Amino acid sequence: MEKIFDITLQNRKRLQQFLTETSKEQLFKIPEGHRNNIWWNIAHVVVTQQLLVYKFSNLPMQLDDEIIGKYKKGTAPEGIPSDVEIKLINDCLISTVNQLQEDYKNGVFKEFNSYTTSANVTLSSVEDAIAFNAFHEGIHLGTILSLKKH
Repeated sequence: MEKIFDITLQNRKRLQQFLTETSKEQLFKIPEGHRNNIWWNIAHVVVTQQLLVYKFSNLPMQLDDEIIGKYKKGTAPEGIPSDVEIKLINDCLISTVNQLQEDYKNGVFKEFNSYTTSANVTLSSVEDAIAFNAFHEGIHLGTILSLKKH
């Protein structure tokens, strides 16, 4: 599991770099042919990790319901987020990975509700969810790289 945590952390550092080094205009722009923007993809991966790992383990998530509702699967960007919201997601990019690693090490995950993803992958354990999350985040990194080219 250590390697998966490291992969996720390295990906999150890259996402944080995009968030802090990309102009707000480019962060929030939805290019023709796309349905979301760089910002949404970054916020979405933070939210999705919480849903896949904590919600399906019947544990409290580290984000409030409003943020979860705005960036979960099936949503699309809605206007420009506040500076407070941007800072929250920026802070959570690294802290949620560190917290997950600590929680996993401390044996916090006792149960898991099986879930089949939209990629038709059935997750039956927290380890499955953590592994799938790394895959999911890689997809969104690819999307961000494509959005940066527009």
